[in-house]
Amino acid sequence: MLNKTRFLTALLLTAAPVMAHGAHAADITGAGSSFAAPIYQAWGDGAKSAIGVSLNYQSVGSSAGQNLVTARTVDFGASDAPMADSKLASSALYQFPTVIGGIVPIVNIPGVASNQLKLNGSVLADIYLGKISNWNDPKIVALNPGVSLPDTAIAPVHRADGSGTTFVFTSYLTKMSADWKDQVGAATSVQWAGGAGARGNDGVGSSVRATEGGIGYVEYAYARRNSIPTVQLQDKDGEFVSPDLGSFSAAAASADWDHASHFAVDLLNGAGKNVWPIVSATFVLVPTNPKDAARADAVYKFFDHSFRTGDATAQKLDYVALPESVKQKIEAGYPGKK
Repeated sequence: MLNKTRFLTALLLTAAPVMAHGAHAADITGAGSSFAAPIYQAWGDGAKSAIGVSLNYQSVGSSAGQNLVTARTVDFGASDAPMADSKLASSALYQFPTVIGGIVPIVNIPGVASNQLKLNGSVLADIYLGKISNWNDPKIVALNPGVSLPDTAIAPVHRADGSGTTFVFTSYLTKMSADWKDQVGAATSVQWAGGAGARGNDGVGSSVRATEGGIGYVEYAYARRNSIPTVQLQDKDGEFVSPDLGSFSAAAASADWDHASHFAVDLLNGAGKNVWPIVSATFVLVPTNPKDAARADAVYKFFDHSFRTGDATAQKLDYVALPESVKQKIEAGYPGKK
């Protein structure tokens, strides 16, 4: 009981800024994914002027987003890790995707330009397992003929908070490395072999920029906006692919939405030409039994407006918009809107 009390106390303390701010200055409140924060904030600017719905969104990480909406502290939660079917049912939540984006490794290696370094999934896993500790390790050199790699220690950076970005990244490593699958696995929080932790995509990006030899993983827009070097990754066919909107779109085009339970489609290491291997949808969770019908209706109006008018904004921020057929399925299943 004591541990449960401590958890609830911590949850409410985390939610306090959301609750206090939302009660006075926002029509709806959301919290969770830092991966999705840029698009929700941009959509919020558009919705306020167009339909009179104000959004207060807190970028607190996917795990917190799931916990806060489950506790009905916010009007919607946001998570890059889809919630399990059983938990959706027990928590009375409806889950749907909003946009698709790429997770990218970022590096700070003296003398190595953006997208000059080539890595594959097994080498990336070995770096985070601590098995590869220098940038001139033979396994990295073998993937990069002609690139001068320094004898610089690798400094891995990972998310310190419960993170959907971590879930996507570790899910990819689990697919690519048997050792990673056996020793670490995929989750929003894992037991890292070493390295430094930082909160949010912005925290990981800042840490890598400040650390010679650093490597981390962030949502692509954070890397691009902050001019942090990214890498090429080997795709399913053995070709090396650079991260950009085109390679993310190619991954999204191969998605099997028809057989995805609660829209939890698998976009990792997909087949096809120029397919970036670490791509994910990001998800929203809304109560099917909301405490306040008016606020729940405002949430619906917010996402309805954003889906109808926000594709260009998503593309500008380096996300891939959902196919129209998926938007129609979301609309058909939305609680109270059938």
